[in-house]
Amino acid sequence: MRIHRGGPAVAGIALCLGALVACNGSSGTSGGGEAAGPPTAGAASPGAGGGKSPASAQGDARSLDGKVIVIDPGHNGGNADHPSEINRQVKIGNGSKACDTTGTETRAGYTEHAFTWDVSKRLAGILRSRGAKVSLTRKDDKSVGPCVTERAALGNRLKADAALSIHADGASASGHGFHIIEPLSIGRNSEMVSGSAELGEALRNAYHEGTGIPYSNYLGKKAIDRRDDLGGLNMSTVPKVFIECGNMQNKGDADKLSSASFRQRIAESLAEGFQTYLG
Repeated sequence: MRIHRGGPAVAGIALCLGALVACNGSSGTSGGGEAAGPPTAGAASPGAGGGKSPASAQGDARSLDGKVIVIDPGHNGGNADHPSEINRQVKIGNGSKACDTTGTETRAGYTEHAFTWDVSKRLAGILRSRGAKVSLTRKDDKSVGPCVTERAALGNRLKADAALSIHADGASASGHGFHIIEPLSIGRNSEMVSGSAELGEALRNAYHEGTGIPYSNYLGKKAIDRRDDLGGLNMSTVPKVFIECGNMQNKGDADKLSSASFRQRIAESLAEGFQTYLG
């Protein structure tokens, strides 16, 4: 989630209006695109990294009928070419932050925004197959934004049962593993903090078991970090967390995140986390 590429400024307005993104369809620099602040910190086969095969991969038929879930794929493919737009400051409840950011990428050039978009689409498909009503905060991987505040606002408008912002980190190459970011109360979001903690624990356990990716060795305690500087969490009124699925600057993590079959495994594991929380 860290890093930032710039490009020529082009006029335009942060794309995804709530009506657009509510279709059925980014912590380092994540946060629906927020820069996370310090620490900024061999190719895997489908089952690489250990972990048990998620129940969904075995034809889990449990139902999420009627549950409303918002998936927020961090960043967007057009952000780098619109620096003036994504650097615009927005109010996040206890201060201001950039509307969005560009995200990070692996050393081989696989971008965080492409990763989050791919995993989000896979996850949405699994959840919909179980009866959930799923909305994504952006409609493609070539537009700009939306701002972190708009990403939170979608879940609020839909009165989502749960929301997840998907990212990958850009920390030091020595750092590896995943972590969940949960909200701290800033007052306006106080009622969603306890539910977010439950959601975070369910997703952490399912992700760790299903993918075999270890807990982060550089941030958080048992893969849980709590923050009050991310607009995507501060402005949410529904249970919501972020996940940093791995560190794109670490070769082992990058190899896994770059594998399509492993991204499917990620999606299946996250679906199990939602199943535990909402079931």
